Order: sequence, then structure tokens, then C-alpha cells
Amino acid sequence: MDKCIICGTSAGGPICDTHQEDVLFEFKGNSPTQLTEGRFYRGTVDGYADFGVFVDLASNVTGLLHRSKIDKRLESLDWEPGDEVYVQVTNVRDNGDIDLGWSIRQSERDFRGLLIETPEGDQLPDDDDDDDDDGAQRTNVAAANREADSESPSSSQANTLSDTTPDADEAEAPEAPEPPEESESEPEPEPEPEREAEPDREAPVTDYERVPVASLTDRVGDDVRLEGEIVSARQTSGPTVFELRDESAVVDCAAFEEAGVRAYPEVEAGAIVRLDGEVRVRRDELQVETESLVVLEDEERETVEKRMADALESEASPEAYEPLADDDAVAALTDDIQTAATEIRRAVLEARPIVVRHSATTDGYVAGAAIERAVLPLVRDEHPGTDATYHYFDRRPLEDGTYDMNDATKDVTRMLDNRERHDEKLPLFVFAAAGSTSGSLDGLGLLDVYGADAVVVDAIPADDEVREAATATVTGEGDRTAGTLAANVAAAVNADVREDLYHLPAVTYWEDTPEAYVDLAAEVGIDDEAASRLREAIALEAYYQSYEDKRELIIDLLFDQEVGLAEQVSEQFREKLDAELRTAEANIETRDVEGTSVSVLDTDAYTHRFDFPPKGLLLDELHRRHRDDTPVVVGYSKDELYVRSPNGLDLDAVAADASERAPNAGISARGAHTGKLVFLSGRRDDVVDAVVGAVTDRL
Repeated sequence: MDKCIICGTSAGGPICDTHQEDVLFEFKGNSPTQLTEGRFYRGTVDGYADFGVFVDLASNVTGLLHRSKIDKRLESLDWEPGDEVYVQVTNVRDNGDIDLGWSIRQSERDFRGLLIETPEGDQLPDDDDDDDDDGAQRTNVAAANREADSESPSSSQANTLSDTTPDADEAEAPEAPEPPEESESEPEPEPEPEREAEPDREAPVTDYERVPVASLTDRVGDDVRLEGEIVSARQTSGPTVFELRDESAVVDCAAFEEAGVRAYPEVEAGAIVRLDGEVRVRRDELQVETESLVVLEDEERETVEKRMADALESEASPEAYEPLADDDAVAALTDDIQTAATEIRRAVLEARPIVVRHSATTDGYVAGAAIERAVLPLVRDEHPGTDATYHYFDRRPLEDGTYDMNDATKDVTRMLDNRERHDEKLPLFVFAAAGSTSGSLDGLGLLDVYGADAVVVDAIPADDEVREAATATVTGEGDRTAGTLAANVAAAVNADVREDLYHLPAVTYWEDTPEAYVDLAAEVGIDDEAASRLREAIALEAYYQSYEDKRELIIDLLFDQEVGLAEQVSEQFREKLDAELRTAEANIETRDVEGTSVSVLDTDAYTHRFDFPPKGLLLDELHRRHRDDTPVVVGYSKDELYVRSPNGLDLDAVAADASERAPNAGISARGAHTGKLVFLSGRRDDVVDAVVGAVTDRL
């Protein structure tokens, strides 16, 4: 039975079920029904349509990559007809139509192997692949295993044969040919010495010059020595590719044992090594063809680790940082901002992915986009791969600004899977407009169990327990938005994008924008009206992207500012919000509680539950419009309630007070960022009365 080229387990072909999505397939069939759903295939761009891209998987087999499945705007794709691309087959319909999915892996080297899918079954590439860039002949591993099994008898068979066969001098043997006559002019060449086995893979005698990875661009064709840390190891159908990082940069190093077989199996991610090899260019990217790889121990290991640590500390520390604007509130957080920026820069240099978890609000999206704007150029500089920005950076919306166990479990499952399948390092989590309250402690605690670091950037003060759980915190007193603080962290992370960030703080204030940030936005051509349009457009898109962030749309709005895009989206924002406000205002119940007017709205009955605007945004606007007459607004539904009041509320204290007024109602604070409480639906009327009383007592 054949063995899996990745894990070596027995399989019905060259790949096991577990690793189907880890390898790339070339399709050699002639019918859509011969494709395997879930697999990734090499294809060729056939052409564009308004709704997506047609990709040929074979001469007469074409699928559609719909624009909704593309991880960027269709118009921004640089694919041309005839270009080689990589896609996933997600569905083969009964009528033969093929649905394709996006792949962030857009080169063969990003997969762990290459296989050929034919109607007869899966096969390894041909043995006689003369154009193999890995410099090693591809071998059919399954065939090689069968040959090895039949090449010589087992030891027990050998003993049996020796007992039953005649002695050597009695055995019948073919007649040996006569040796050729000796020639005086051509002496007989000496036999080549047998090649010694290399069980310990000792370094060659050649004393190569140690060079930093950053200098390899000028050393193509040279034999060099590298010393550093193995970041990851991935198995292809040919060589094993090690990603090596030293004090200067990261480079891929290919090591060949035999086709699909793990070279240097003792070398895992995290090992400190010395690697000798030749610098080559493979598919427009630098790669070192490994000749020797040795794991360093004791003093040699310590020397390399210290050299890398010293360089990392120096490079991770941000350049001289100054706040974006003359703002005392931000200036007071300078040390915290620099600490957070150092952690983010360090993650990039250590080849750790960065995951930004931000609230699904305008403030959260702007804060997350600011961090993204600073980090992506650093990732591109550090990792030359074409898909590095998707591999090493991710931005995910977070409901209510609270990082609960549900969110943390999903993140931990994903990061552990990436570590197991791709030797990926644990990511750094950056929380923007989220994560600062006690409601996030369970989620942060789960990250800490696995050793994943967290940075929290938020507008409201962080609870003491959160400060202890997080690696770094940048939190305000509620007078500056999270987007303002995140933009300043981004400026400290990457000074080169400083001017790109000037307008972001102004976009995050719905009213009373500090004058310093109004002036800062004006420097880059964003006046009050433009900031308002951007704010509204981001708010609308934030709602529709609550569960899946499409990076390019937010970037287009905030940075590229394509003509008409913000105006078009913000117009939809105003139309939808105004329509909902008219319905809500006509159905508000006004209560007089000890001289305080309170607006109470049944949001289940008088709003569209699954359409824009979300409840929090609707209540914010109601409060802004009517607070002079009714300073408190309460919106309730089946089992949750939102509160808006003139002063910042201690939501935990409100929940505790309300619980005393309505015992056994299960009242608890769910999101300090959104003013949200949850309760048991059977006690809804009692809960509304209790919360209204608890809030008005604090005015």
C-alpha cells in the first residue's frame, strides 16, 4: 500500500485524507465529475466577467471563481488571461458547473507537495522531471518502496536460503567474461571510493563564510553559511523547505533527501542551526540549496541566540516616536504606546503572525486598519513571499468588543491547527477597541494557557486583571477613541506610514472631535464633511462585515478614497438610518422617573432585526438627537438591553444594582463598549424597570 508523502502513513494513494488540502493538484482529467471537492488545483486564467474569473483546470474543464469568494476586489486582481493561478474546488454541480474558492497560496512552494490527479487515481510527478528547480530528480515514492521491499530478502529469508542452497564452490554459476587485455598506454583507472553513509550529517570540511540573510541578494551563486533559527519546515513532493531566520531577515532553504521524504527529520521549528548551501533564485525568490544542516548546542547555540536577541531588541524598538498631534491625553501614554509598538514589531521580526481582533464598529474598524497600515509594509520587507501579508497578518471583527470563550476557542483552534500542519508560530493578538474589560478575561486566559501574547488598545480603562493578562496595554479614560490611540501605536510601529494615519482619529468621533485631530485631518485634505462621509461609510460596512472582514473594501474607503465610493456608501447609511429612526421615534415610550425623562424602545417590535442599523448605533443616534429632553435611552429586546445616558456608566455597577431590584433575572453586563446587558427573557418587564431605576439613580 502506498504511503502519504507528508506524514508517511499508509494510504490508498500518495496522500492520506488528513492532508488532502495541504498539497497542490494538477488535473489531467476531461470531465468535471473527475474533480475532488476540497482540493487545491493549479489552473489558468481564461477570462473575466462582471461576477468573477473563469479558470481552466484542464483543456475542457473550466470553473468560476465568483467575486464574492475573492479575498480582494475583483478590479484589483492583476491576473491576466493565460496566467497560472491556484484555486480550490468547492463544489461540482449536477449540471457540470464548477464553483471555485480563493487560495491565499499562490505559488507551488506554499503547498506541501505536488500531485497529479488522473481519472485512474493520484500520482506523483514524472520521475524524469528535468526542469525541477529543486535540483533533485523527483521519484515515485510508492514505486521506490515496492522496489526496496523486493530488492533483497529479509534477514530471516537469507538465513533460510543459506541453509538450503549448495556451497559456493558447488553452486552452478554463469561463466565470468574474460578480462580485456591490458594496455600500456591506458592504465586501468582506480575504482571510485564508496560513498560513506551520513547518519550524523556532519558539516562539510569546507569552511564557508558566515553571512547574514539580508546580504543574500548580492551572493547569488555563492556557497554561504547561515546561522539562525528554523521558523518552519514544510514538506513538498520534492524537497523539504526550511524557513530560516537570523538577526537580519528570513529565507527559504531547500533540502533534498528523496522525493516527498522529510530531510533532516530531527530539525524542527525553533531549532538553532548552522546551514551551508548555495544561494539561488527560484521563481523570482531567493532560496538556499542546502548542503549541510547541523543543530547547534551549548555554547554555539548560546552565541547565535544572543546575537539574534541583541539584534532583535535593537530592531524591534521603534524609532523616536512623537504623538500624531499635540494632545496631552495621548502624550501621557507615550511609554505604553512604545511598549505596544515594540511587541508588534518584535512579532514581525520573529515571523509570528499578527491577528488583530477589533470591535465591529467604526472605531474598531479604523483602529484595526491603522495597525494593518503600519504592519503590512514590515511584513513585506521581512517575508518576500507573494502571499506573506495574508499569511502573517489577519484582521477579524469582534462582536460587542468582548473577547469571550467562543471567540477565543475559535482562535486557539485555528492557531493550533496552523502550528500542527504548517509549523507556524503562535500569533500575537492585538485587540483594538476591544478586550479591556473583565468580560474578556476568560478569552485572554485561554490564549495565555498556550503562550500566545496579547496587546490591548482601547478607549476605556483596562481592568487590573486585563493589565496582568496582557503583554502590553494602551488604554485611555474614555475621552479619546480607540482609533485615536491605535493610530498613534501604528505611527510608533512604522514611521514611514505616519502621514497615512493623519485623518483616522477624526473619522472615529461622531461629535466633539478634538480640534487637534480636525487640523491633522485637514493637512491631508479631509475636512469635516469628508470625515463624516468616511465615518458613515465605515459604519455601514462594519455592520455587513460583522463576521467576515473583507480587507480591501475598508482600505479603499480609508486610504485609497476612490471617487464616489464613500459618498455612495454613506448615502445608503443615511437613508437606512433615517428610515429606522422615523419608525423608532414614533413608537418610543417616555417615562418620568423621579424627574428624569427616559426614552424606552422595544427594539424587537419597532426595528428591523436583521438589517442596518444595528441596535447600538440606532440608540446612539436617538440619544444624540433627544438627550436635551430625554437624557436616558433604553432599548430592549427578548433577552438583551442597551443603555445610553449623558455620563459614562459603570455598567457592572448598573448590572449589580438592577440584579438587586430584579433578583433571579440573570442580569449581567455583556459589553462596556456597547452599553449592553443580558438577562433571562422570562423576566423582561421586571428587568427594564430595574435597569431604568438603576441608571436614573446615578444621574
